[in-house]
Amino acid sequence: MTSDTRLPEPTAPARILVIKLRHHGDMLLTTPLILALRQRFPTAQIDVLLYEETREMLSANPDIHSIYGIDRKWKKQGVLHQLKMEAGLLCTLRKQKYDLVLNLADQWRSAICTRLTGARKRVGFAFPKRRHPFWAFCHTDLASTQAHNTQHTVEQNLSILSAIGEAVHDVPAKMSYTDQDWQVCRSLLPPDFQESYVVIQPTSRWFYKCWREGNISAVMDALSAAGHKIVLTSGPDAKEKKMVETIIAGCPDAQFHSLAGQLTLRQLAALIDHARLFIGVDSVPMHMAAALGTPLVALFGPSKLVFWRPWQAKGEVIWAGDYGPLPDPDDIDTHTDERYLDAIPVDAVISAAKRLLA
Repeated sequence: MTSDTRLPEPTAPARILVIKLRHHGDMLLTTPLILALRQRFPTAQIDVLLYEETREMLSANPDIHSIYGIDRKWKKQGVLHQLKMEAGLLCTLRKQKYDLVLNLADQWRSAICTRLTGARKRVGFAFPKRRHPFWAFCHTDLASTQAHNTQHTVEQNLSILSAIGEAVHDVPAKMSYTDQDWQVCRSLLPPDFQESYVVIQPTSRWFYKCWREGNISAVMDALSAAGHKIVLTSGPDAKEKKMVETIIAGCPDAQFHSLAGQLTLRQLAALIDHARLFIGVDSVPMHMAAALGTPLVALFGPSKLVFWRPWQAKGEVIWAGDYGPLPDPDDIDTHTDERYLDAIPVDAVISAAKRLLA
């Protein structure tokens, strides 16, 4: 076929919806896909459907036009209330008249939402556990998942674009915040901390991913002795704040300031973005640091590094498996009191931090 007889390209989508119903970190790792869509379709309206509690991960992202949320609190007010709210949401989505829907999720709910948008092209993944006629009925195209076992979560998300003839592999994640978010953070920092500090986030909602409190205290002592100021952060959960209190008790002479449980996710992003270094475990803030380009020391235990290694991070990943045996991630009891990261030597973390701060 000559250039004169080549068929025209299909009309570019004017309205796109991305669906992902997962946790905070999963939402951050959708941003490379969103950026790839923005680069490919610069004039398109790109919307996102997510769980309401994860909205803040994307709420300041300039590539997104609108965010729609499924609030899991609806069901606490009764089945009728939940059905009414979800029906209203589906009606709103249908009114957007999407040209393209990309369903990254594996839930039946996400498939039903995809179908009911009425979009002319509805792409999902051919998940092995969803080999069912109804899953195929909800989508016009299914992208292969055959390579997912060897791909980072970002690469898995990007692979859905193969169904629309795109091949994208190397796109950065983006964690966005506002100037007001930074101003709030700045107002909470002591004057002598505002120009140079290290952020340490030692907690995760799953404590098996955490390093021992005494180890964090030792790192804080070493970095303080080297002249560095430390800002401690954590989530608002009482268990996380208690862990921070234990860490503080173990290093009374360290130069630190605690903002544990005091920041929103966007404020935390602003704090991390202005830090010289981030030290943390496999958790949302670690992925935020990677997306922001802040140098980091990331501590990993029995997590699937192929999937969850910080994407395009500047810094070092220290894996407990290099220092001792670890159980298979699929065999972990997430409620265990075991601290699998304890195999990581304190000196390894201190040395990595000092290299990055030099």
